[in-house]
Amino acid sequence: MAVLERVRVRRTPSAQAVGLALALTATVVWSGNFVIARALHDTVPPVQTAFWRWIVALLAVAPVALPQVRRQWPVIRRNLGFLALAALLGVTLFNTLIYTAGRSTSATNMAMIAAASPMMIALFDLAGGRRGGGREKLGARRAAGMVIALLGVVTLVGKGSPAAILHLDFATGDLWMLAATATFAGYSALLRRRPQEIGGLSFLFTTFALGAAMLLPAYAISLAAEGGFRLTAGTAGPLLYVGVLSSAVAYFTWNKAVALVGAARAGVVYYLQPVCVALLSSAVLGEGIGAVQVLCMALIVAGVALGAAGSRR
Repeated sequence: MAVLERVRVRRTPSAQAVGLALALTATVVWSGNFVIARALHDTVPPVQTAFWRWIVALLAVAPVALPQVRRQWPVIRRNLGFLALAALLGVTLFNTLIYTAGRSTSATNMAMIAAASPMMIALFDLAGGRRGGGREKLGARRAAGMVIALLGVVTLVGKGSPAAILHLDFATGDLWMLAATATFAGYSALLRRRPQEIGGLSFLFTTFALGAAMLLPAYAISLAAEGGFRLTAGTAGPLLYVGVLSSAVAYFTWNKAVALVGAARAGVVYYLQPVCVALLSSAVLGEGIGAVQVLCMALIVAGVALGAAGSRR
């Protein structure tokens, strides 16, 4: 029986720079998910959005991934349990919960709750490393960067006052978003234990396929209870975005980033998501960005830069 070996984090400066750039790419692409979750909440049921997202993603990666899957099938078959767990967390649950949250909570609340991801990733990564004997130390510098970035996020969401978040109106969707945040953190921490014999494309295709298969019963129930949806430009465009960019591209770059710099350091970059969402909203929806928002974004960027640089012994 094959032993699941922890993916070793490469420590060369060039590898770290590439890893952080890949984490940033995934974060920028995933920022569109919040806009799409709100845009489709009245037209496409959440489970159906998630299901077709992964069908599109499978079709997108199949041409380049299937040759690698065929070569690596014996090791894939031996590690189906691990792959199924990764698929359950990162594919079946994570985005389905986001789309469910988008039905009953605001993008502001979703962004604020998503800001807990880096903290959860670091905690899960530390706990997993302690059990596996390969714990990655958080370090004072990275911890300080996380705190600074989190302060910027909270202030941004509170429109200039960190205390304002205590008065936000929380909805049922916030609980769904909290569950999504926990599943993403668990998925990211789990990546450090990916068997080294399984290539990135094989991992991507296999988890997408398993995740879509696990969604199939819920998809059938959704069709029976809610009916289908009309395929129009307003629904096809967002589904192509989440299927090709948010799935095939973003998951590949995020998984590679975690392999290069570790889950905790990649997670710090995830703090930039509220900044990306604000900029995207300004460009697409015409929402204004004031001086307070610019200051908060600068605080987030500074915290990410400090935290992503890692710790000094």
